[in-house]
Amino acid sequence: MSVASRRPSARDRLLAAADELFYAEGVHTVGIDRVIERAGVAKASLYSTFGSKDELVRAYLRGRHESRRTRIMTGLERFTTPQDRLLGVFDLLAETATKPGFRGCAFYNAGAENDPSGAVREEAAHNRAWTRSLFVDLARAAGVPDPESFADQMIVLYDGAMVGARLDPGPRAPLAARGIAAAMLAAAGM
Repeated sequence: MSVASRRPSARDRLLAAADELFYAEGVHTVGIDRVIERAGVAKASLYSTFGSKDELVRAYLRGRHESRRTRIMTGLERFTTPQDRLLGVFDLLAETATKPGFRGCAFYNAGAENDPSGAVREEAAHNRAWTRSLFVDLARAAGVPDPESFADQMIVLYDGAMVGARLDPGPRAPLAARGIAAAMLAAAGM
């Protein structure tokens, strides 16, 4: 195998650079020139691959969503009961919040610094819909009487836990949210 065939594609290098820089510093703050320099590609590669910075941001957020979805779904496999799986979402967030470089939710961060329209808004809405659907499914499996309303409450807890973990680094906020979710499950007779 030649060295050239082992080198990641320009697309992969651009996405890796965007993921690193956008998450660490923000999608608005980081310019295209920094992404191109970090990726080691020509400007033409970015535009021929993605067409615009907005589309690179969209691809970055889609990658973040897929990584998050995979991490959560794989992590939930270790929990045995439906109730434990529902609470496990907060355990997984607590674990993520302790990792070096944790800066909170890529979607919240991008939405807070960008025009609330376009690629960021669309991808954030997709990510949020998936999270809500996950909580509905987990609540339904746990036997919660009104899984839709319960999921809405879990989303508020999850949002608070994510922001809390960003502002007060570590697992404290996600574990506090887990405790509230456990009390809510107990109040629902679960």
